[in-house]
Amino acid sequence: MTIPPTRTAKPGPALAAWLWLGLALAPAGGIAAAVPAQTAQASPMAQLADHAITIDFGADRLDVHFIAPGIVRVHFEPGRHAGTPALVLDPAAAPTHFAQVRGTQNADGASLASAAASVHWDRQHRQLRIDDARQRTLLRIDVDALRHGKLKAQHAADDALYGIGGYNATEDASAGMLRSGEQVASAGEQGHAGAPFVWSSAGYGVLLDSDGATFTLQPGTIGTTSPRKDTDVYILLGTPTQLFGALAQLSGHTPLFPKWAMGFTNSQWGIDQKELLQIVDTYRAKHIPIDNITLDFDWKAWGEDDYGEFRWNPTKFPDGPSGALKKQMDARGIKLTGIMKPRIHVDTVEGRYASAHGFWVPGEEVSDDYFSHKPVKNIDFDLPAARAWFGKLAVKYGYDDGIVGWWNDEADTTGSDTEFMNMQRALYDSQRGVSNQRVWSINRNFWLGSQRYAYGLWSGDIPTGFVSMAGQRARMLSAINVGAMQWGMDGGGFKDGTPTPENYTRWIQFGAFTPIFRVHGELGQKRQPWVYGPVAEKAATAAIRLRYALIPYIYSYEHTRRATGVGLVRPLLFDWPDDPNVRNDVDSWLFGDWLLASPVVVQGQTAKDIYLPAGRWTDWFSGKVYEGGRSIRLAIDSKTWSDIPLFVRDGAIIPTRPPEDYVGEQPLTQLDVDVFPAAQRSTFDYYDDDGSSYDYEHGAYFLQPLSAQRRAHAIQLELGAVSGSFKPALRFYLLKVHGAAAASVGQLKAFADLDALQHSGGEGWARGHDRYGDVTWVRVAAARAAHITIAM
Repeated sequence: MTIPPTRTAKPGPALAAWLWLGLALAPAGGIAAAVPAQTAQASPMAQLADHAITIDFGADRLDVHFIAPGIVRVHFEPGRHAGTPALVLDPAAAPTHFAQVRGTQNADGASLASAAASVHWDRQHRQLRIDDARQRTLLRIDVDALRHGKLKAQHAADDALYGIGGYNATEDASAGMLRSGEQVASAGEQGHAGAPFVWSSAGYGVLLDSDGATFTLQPGTIGTTSPRKDTDVYILLGTPTQLFGALAQLSGHTPLFPKWAMGFTNSQWGIDQKELLQIVDTYRAKHIPIDNITLDFDWKAWGEDDYGEFRWNPTKFPDGPSGALKKQMDARGIKLTGIMKPRIHVDTVEGRYASAHGFWVPGEEVSDDYFSHKPVKNIDFDLPAARAWFGKLAVKYGYDDGIVGWWNDEADTTGSDTEFMNMQRALYDSQRGVSNQRVWSINRNFWLGSQRYAYGLWSGDIPTGFVSMAGQRARMLSAINVGAMQWGMDGGGFKDGTPTPENYTRWIQFGAFTPIFRVHGELGQKRQPWVYGPVAEKAATAAIRLRYALIPYIYSYEHTRRATGVGLVRPLLFDWPDDPNVRNDVDSWLFGDWLLASPVVVQGQTAKDIYLPAGRWTDWFSGKVYEGGRSIRLAIDSKTWSDIPLFVRDGAIIPTRPPEDYVGEQPLTQLDVDVFPAAQRSTFDYYDDDGSSYDYEHGAYFLQPLSAQRRAHAIQLELGAVSGSFKPALRFYLLKVHGAAAASVGQLKAFADLDALQHSGGEGWARGHDRYGDVTWVRVAAARAAHITIAM
């Protein structure tokens, strides 16, 4: 008989304190223990050695140990045979035993505890019990199910579950982020993201080391099956952000994208060199910021012999092969990126080479390419030799001649979860082998582990229209929930015609608050702002310029994602896991730590209800203040579409700069920093580097923490010590401290107003008013530690 699981805190404050120190074990309790049918049979004893619990089942063995304070590995080895790790795990970071644990053993079982969690082998019930640092039982794992190649884990019935998979381009996304029932973990097709990973805002995650898996989620139970005979499971414990930090530790951290990738990308299908130059020059003449033009089929000599899959089309782009076009684009501050396909024309030099070396996907028939109408087959990128060959050709004929990033398309049709990952892996490894310039890519599906290879995801060939646009919110947040932090979409929609001016404008505003900001349309479709009339152009241009003003803020989260596993965008439930109102909220999300974005996705909308989580929120544009923990109604401009619902979180520290026509157009010598001090100390880690190389891997970066705290009659500002060897052009921070009418600012000189302060050429302060009310401007030297008190 199974007792319904519940979560309870256990008695004993002394034991709780010991658990935090890793010196004691949590007593039994929490989720009620199930008494399985096997209790009548003899239960094996556990051995406690080498910081691990080992349970001997004769020919089989179960090994349980910590590999970090919040990560427990549970590995069942039938016949004592350990399988080969799947690509979801980082091959460069083999898990090890974490030694800072305390173990005990007795006739009833054995236990291990770290400072963050404990695991107990319950010999009577043949279960592993996983407790958190507060002595709450989170999971009970049936050991006999492990012996049959399955995972069965009990949890509290009301736990919200996330992860496993997202949505493809045409799939109904109305279920939002929550996951239940049978869920197949796969890379999928057309913008799908997948991982053998399920997690709960209650404080735990379950990662299978397996390429492919099936999850069965029922109230109170997580069940899994996978192709592996040796069941290898990682239990992650902590807050949502801690879970994704642990996931990055296991699956691999992301390299940084180039800084230009923080800006705006216009993908285009159906142009030649002349029209390319016209488009770029129009952007520049109108001062609409843009950094990247991504070219579709047009750039390649697709279908031609002698490496047409990889080289420039000299008819459409006569200056491409010589590198002259690259120089013209460099002069305009534009990067060129190009499409890559996973298939090769069979009757070409490279096709014959692939045939001779067995590089084709096994069992795949020859088919006619829809664009060239010539026979093609797909390369099997799971083969290391095929990756090396393909990547070398792409670098030789594409990268070396001006294509600086990769738009990988259609590698999601072979049925392999790792085909797309390994296609980009081929390009990443090859480019890094010959260049120190950062790799950039977007790809049409995602499998956990792909992020190691400078891997972005876009949501597939989506339709235009408001319904399609609204559905991208759940697609984005669900992809992020499986680790696909670098996400983007075809702004404006790829197919089904031309968006209306209103739809285009709202799509640009939405895209400005996603990790990868781009537009695209099918053959002949244009997605430039001026195509949609003056009203749309004005509103879209304002959104693009706002994105560029926020580049210092956005780029700092490149570092944050690499360091912590959590990127620029995340669901609200990451920061408010106990708020039932946000457990499936896809209408809004956090953009960095300090901004909440809730773009308009409904045609003709005149008012929008927006839920603001607990805390104090300020409208970015109007300065109006709202208390959170409730929904507000915001008036929406349905005529000129000039508004973006955007809110500043209390405690915010947000660096900005004057917008540029492209990233790096002008050196940044003064960084403007909006500060909204709260009673609780807040910190923002401002990050910079050269924006283009991998020198940051060797310490060539600039990192300075900026902190603020409001006290009774003062505001404390702190500039922390700088780390890293990179020396930026930055000389000053202009701190805009909102809600502060200073009487004095330390020993700094007072100026009559902001203009006088700005023209002083040095440090000082002034006070005045802006749309947020009272403000004190403090100009201080950058790259130097400082403590500043604003007395009021």
